[in-house]
Amino acid sequence: MGFSKPGKSMGASLTNKTSNKLKRKEMYVLQKKDKDKAQREMRFRRKKEEDKNPELRAARLAKNKPQTIDSKRVWDDVDDDSLGKVVDVERLKKKRIEEEENAALEQELDAEDGEDDDEDDDSDNDSMLDDEEDEAAAAEKKAEREARREEKRRAKRDSSAAPSTTSTNLDLTPSSLALKFPSLFSEDAPPPPKILITTSLNSTLHHEANIFRTIFPNSTYVPRSAHRYGHKYSLREISKFAANRDYTAVVLLKEDQKKLTGMSIVHLPVGPTFTFTITNFMEGKKLPGHGNPTNHYPELLLNNFKTPLGLLTAALFQRLFPPQPELEGRQVLTVHNQRDYLFFRRHRYVFREKRETEKNITTAEGSEMKGVEGIRVGLQEVGPRFTAKLRRVDKGIGRAGSEGEESQPWEWKARMEKDRKRFQL
Repeated sequence: MGFSKPGKSMGASLTNKTSNKLKRKEMYVLQKKDKDKAQREMRFRRKKEEDKNPELRAARLAKNKPQTIDSKRVWDDVDDDSLGKVVDVERLKKKRIEEEENAALEQELDAEDGEDDDEDDDSDNDSMLDDEEDEAAAAEKKAEREARREEKRRAKRDSSAAPSTTSTNLDLTPSSLALKFPSLFSEDAPPPPKILITTSLNSTLHHEANIFRTIFPNSTYVPRSAHRYGHKYSLREISKFAANRDYTAVVLLKEDQKKLTGMSIVHLPVGPTFTFTITNFMEGKKLPGHGNPTNHYPELLLNNFKTPLGLLTAALFQRLFPPQPELEGRQVLTVHNQRDYLFFRRHRYVFREKRETEKNITTAEGSEMKGVEGIRVGLQEVGPRFTAKLRRVDKGIGRAGSEGEESQPWEWKARMEKDRKRFQL
């Protein structure tokens, strides 16, 4: 009964297995022990070497980064930042700036080369050197020019390099998007938000609507339920009523089987309208270790909105909250976009001193962050939490209130998720 080496796979070692079941079981157990022993010895040996030389561990971790769907995300290979194109706006803008800088640099270097060529022509007319010496001098000058060109290009690249973060920068909004939705991207200071919250007809979401009233500052909930002979106001009529009373947005909650399933947000006075589906809604009281909300204006964090459609969605949420948060309340509302799902979370910062057994705060790369060595920040979730997904963007107030060729700039379709590495936001 021969055993294989620990390095071989189990299938290869059991090719010549015996017909006795008990013997096969013993073979498998012994082989697994040998393999686990070899792996354990390798880990301890590697740990001992990395303790002596920490650079080995850093190199190993840098090399062994796992591949995720987010890291393998694909983009449209177009030079177009219009709505509906899946392009990274920040990367596209950097590319355009680099092309302009490279064109200007090439013109500058060509002008310098022209001056050098004129000097070479004058020196050739006056000199009596041999042809071989002239060719060697010309080759040397050409190498110097190429080195000078490469040095200037490298200096340009180093000066323009900037770290990329997950936070959303609305300053990168394309001009075509700002012209199409001027109410969301106006240069003037926006009015303070005033939000009207309502529900679908004869809804039972009164408790959920009151929870949303605690999320959005300066918001009012108006029930839409009425007696059987009452007038059933449409979304356009409600929006007109709200716009005449200086409201800036209308939030309409939708239900199915007495559960919150959707939300429409209308930016007043003329739109656009965003329609979302909502899943996994959980109020704050059901969260373990939850905190109680206060009336302070929260700090708004918009993460990972990169495409033109993502920037448009981020601009909508930005208009729902005051631009100046009340930091003494230590409340933060996060809208995190990941794979086109928007995760809403509301937390409160909890500051305390670092314990002796705890490590310092580190960056995303794993290095210690300077300036906050003795501080620990915890997050206490306040709630509610839910997940939303954008389904439709209407230019006007709802689908019926949008007119023209581009009445519906974007709508979700099932074929958009055929490629799992392609995302819209």
